[in-house]
Amino acid sequence: MRNKIISIVTALAIMVAFTGCGNAKTTQEGNTGVTSAPATDTPVSEAGTEAEESTSATYPVTIEHAFGKTVIEKQPERVVTVAFGNQDVVLALGVVPVGFSAANYGVQDESGMLPWTQQKLKELGVTEPNVFQDTDGIDYEAVSDSNPDIILAPYSGITQEEYDLLSKIAPVVAYPKTAWTISTEEWISITAKALGLEEKGKALISSMQDTIAEKKAAHPEFEGKKFVWISFNEKDLSSLHAYSPEDTRCQFLYEFGFTYPESVSQYIKEGSYSLSLSAENADLLYDADFLIGYSSESAYAAAAADEVLGEIPALKNNAIISIESGTALSAALTITPLAFDYTIDEYVEKLAEGIGNIKK
Repeated sequence: MRNKIISIVTALAIMVAFTGCGNAKTTQEGNTGVTSAPATDTPVSEAGTEAEESTSATYPVTIEHAFGKTVIEKQPERVVTVAFGNQDVVLALGVVPVGFSAANYGVQDESGMLPWTQQKLKELGVTEPNVFQDTDGIDYEAVSDSNPDIILAPYSGITQEEYDLLSKIAPVVAYPKTAWTISTEEWISITAKALGLEEKGKALISSMQDTIAEKKAAHPEFEGKKFVWISFNEKDLSSLHAYSPEDTRCQFLYEFGFTYPESVSQYIKEGSYSLSLSAENADLLYDADFLIGYSSESAYAAAAADEVLGEIPALKNNAIISIESGTALSAALTITPLAFDYTIDEYVEKLAEGIGNIKK
């Protein structure tokens, strides 16, 4: 694996090379005349013509994001994704990326892919996907070698510097406002718009919403229950880590009728996807009907036995949902369309089990 420092040095060299190119494909705010490497082989996509036949977009398409806006002059054929999960959304729309980042969490083998990603690639007839081994940082050389004409990172934490470097390779679509915070619906919509597949995106969202509606109808007890997504470290219970209401994991739970208590959300700074609390602030969690997080069951047990944390009603009632860290399910809760189909039954079952312990 190339380390980040080497990759950035390589990228700087790439920047020089690309600056000299003259055939501009896109315009990005503050960076006009951006070019992409010419495609030297056949684009990798499902059945090639499917995107052309189902496109509903009139190009150029403009997408606004945290670093400005990106104008996509024509329908992309060679798609690269960086950061966690973005390849899943592309695959769910029927397009195979010519390169994508390895998953850095929940992977059970040496493939760098989660099981639902592997499953979809197999379904699309792809046996040797181009997976970037970039869990230590973006591998700019690998991205450039993929000859992309678009780089998608709507769910990511890329910095301005990383965005600028990637933009020298191909147009980049970053996150809308805040790093690592986007709803699944918005994630699909942005990706579909960039690829000229908005109708397919709408159909995908509708299908997911239908499934959620069925699950929600089967569990009316979900409605109105307050949760906090929070982690406990049994070796150090003095500090807690909570995800913000805007985090993708939390936004997905709202679809089932769950809510996030204001007692916690009022302390989360705008533009942040998380909050660190000291154990002394445990009373902020008193309003939560249940707690959910990546903490182990032993960590929850240790918290429940703690003199201060043990006063949290959800811990007293064992109204907790423990998602074992490092498992496929734990990775799935940053909900992509593929992860949704693969794990929704297991997830809802866990939710129902934890909520069943809430004291009325």
